[in-house]
Amino acid sequence: MGDTVLLTFEVIAEALRERIRSGELKPGDTLPTQAVLMAEYGASSLSVQKAMALLKRDGCAISRPGKGAFVAHPDADGDSGDEEAGNRSLGGTAARVEALELALAQALEQLTTLRARVEALETDVTERAH
Repeated sequence: MGDTVLLTFEVIAEALRERIRSGELKPGDTLPTQAVLMAEYGASSLSVQKAMALLKRDGCAISRPGKGAFVAHPDADGDSGDEEAGNRSLGGTAARVEALELALAQALEQLTTLRARVEALETDVTERAH
């Protein structure tokens, strides 16, 4: 990589991947909360959300609603043909779906923000015209 500069969310994701690779975080372990990661890296909530989306997309993490995010099992994509691995592959798919849903929610949030800004500008122009 050489002189490549990583963005904050990439730094967070890579640090968590390294903790998983090293065995510090094992399959099934709870990942640090958003608040903990924000404090640890001085990052925004969006940066932490993007980092988690990367981990989920890559099959390293999975979320359980109301429970938090957890380290996924390394064979979550089920490369072997046994039934148990096939069942675990659903976890990898679920992680990718969750990552896509998060990206969609973020895009909708950005669109809502942009719409509000446009409406504010239109209101300002209308008020100045009167």
